[in-house]
Amino acid sequence: MASYLDRTLRSPRWAWLNRIVGPYYYSGDPPNQWLRQVMNAETETLIAGIQPAERKVLEISGNFWDRPGLFREYQSIDYPSYDVCAGPMPQKFDLIIAEQVFEHIPWPYRAGKNVYEMLNPGGYFLITTPFLLKIHDFPMDCSRWTVAGMKHLLAECGFPMDDIVANSWGNRSVVKANFGKRWVIYKKWLHSLANETDYPIVVWALARKPL
Repeated sequence: MASYLDRTLRSPRWAWLNRIVGPYYYSGDPPNQWLRQVMNAETETLIAGIQPAERKVLEISGNFWDRPGLFREYQSIDYPSYDVCAGPMPQKFDLIIAEQVFEHIPWPYRAGKNVYEMLNPGGYFLITTPFLLKIHDFPMDCSRWTVAGMKHLLAECGFPMDDIVANSWGNRSVVKANFGKRWVIYKKWLHSLANETDYPIVVWALARKPL
C-alpha cells in the first residue's frame, strides 16, 4: 500500500494530490521517518541499559541525543568540521554516538580506530547506518554494511566481537517507499513495522571497549 501511494504521489497526473498530501507523507525530520522507527526504539533500549546518567557523551554530527538530564555530560561536534578520520580528539568519553554518519565517511576504518582511542576503558560506541537506502551525498556517500559487516568493521577497529550487539530492520515496502528525494513520514495506520531480514534499510550496533 505504501509503495502504491508513493508511486501515485510521484506521478505528474497526480501533482495536485502531492501538493495536498505530500507535506503529511514526506519529511526531513528524523524522528518522524518511517525508516527510523524501529531503529530509534531499539537504540533507546540499548542506551537505557548502560546507565546513561553516568556517562560523558560525544555525538558526532547530530544532536538526536541532546536531552536534559539523560547524560552526565553531553557534547556534539559536526563532521566534516571535525574530521574523525584525521585523528582522535584529546578528550576521552564514556559513550560516542554516530547516527547515520559513517556511510558518509571516506575512511571508516580510520574513523572507527579514532573513536576507539577516544573512549575510556569500558566505554561504548553506538553507530547506526543505512543499508538498502538510496545514495545521498551529504557531502558524499561511500559505504554500506550488513549486520555481519558492521560487526567485523568494529572488531577490526579494536572492539571485541563478543562485546558487540548489532541488529537491523527493514521490509520491502519501506525500501520502495524511500526511493524518492524525500523521506517518508511514519503513519501507524499505513506503514508496517514488520521485519524482513533480507531487506534491511537500517543497521545499528553498540560496541564496548574492554576495561
